[in-house]
Amino acid sequence: MLIFAASGAVTRKLTEIGAEHFIGDRNPISLCNVLFVGNLCALILLILIYGRQWNKATLKQLSRTDWVSLTAVAILSGALAPGLVFQALALTQVNNVILVGRLEPPLTLALSVWLLKERVNIWEFTGAIAAFIGVILTITLQPATDTMINMGGFSLGIGELLAAVASIAGSASTIVGKKYLSQIPLGIYSIFRTALGTVIFFFIALILYGKDHFADVLSPFLWQWMFFYGGLIVVVGQSFWIKGLKTSTVSTASLVSSFSPIVGIIAAYLILGETPTVPQYIGGSLILVGVFFSQVGIWRETSRIASSKASSIPAQQQVETGMGFKGI
Repeated sequence: MLIFAASGAVTRKLTEIGAEHFIGDRNPISLCNVLFVGNLCALILLILIYGRQWNKATLKQLSRTDWVSLTAVAILSGALAPGLVFQALALTQVNNVILVGRLEPPLTLALSVWLLKERVNIWEFTGAIAAFIGVILTITLQPATDTMINMGGFSLGIGELLAAVASIAGSASTIVGKKYLSQIPLGIYSIFRTALGTVIFFFIALILYGKDHFADVLSPFLWQWMFFYGGLIVVVGQSFWIKGLKTSTVSTASLVSSFSPIVGIIAAYLILGETPTVPQYIGGSLILVGVFFSQVGIWRETSRIASSKASSIPAQQQVETGMGFKGI
């Protein structure tokens, strides 16, 4: 959690380093390059860990609905959501991306109640409302900048809106996973999502930005820093994360992930010198209240889920919803 929470600040810092070492008129450590290469590192790691699950016997058990659902999840959470988060990091403060990303848990909770008919206790409901209001205040109270658009009389930052759309995509992915993928082996889910998501992101970037956008993807300067990013954020982070999910209960993993926004804001200050603004203090305070109430709700359900491990797809999605951006 500590590693993933700091990934937003680390990503922004790397792009700033790249901006000081242009190749022609291009930043070799562009956000797209970081996401693309980072995903490739993650894919290699996942294949090493879960590769044995990709066998004929297991694959034959998957139905057409399973593959369609896996594809939808790959598009939403493997390509669209991280791509939007990286674009948001280019347009607004890291703290804003972290706080607006907290829209995903209450939205997922609402969709679970609406579409999956799940029941929630009053603590989780109250926490979701508080977090939602905190996100709205974070977005609407931002001071005017050049990267804002007018919507309904409000000036809204483009970066914050992109982060919000990323949260919506993440929530939709979680709902699809809960409804259709609960019996899919975690290895097949993780590898397929990462592989297809990386391919889709690559082609979307080519269409939007042109064929020269990945011209520096093999740059020695990029890979010098990607060994650091890929080694720390992806390899070490993912390895610890997977091991932690295998040996933790859902309630424990959820509690640990709830500290992610606090750690992310501290990392932004230490790495980037990014001091929280008044809107971030106001919205962030409500979000933290919401996180606290949500955790109380989870604790009250401990007797039901105490023995449930966090290594299934729905459990992993539940925990990652609370975690937010994980660097890939």
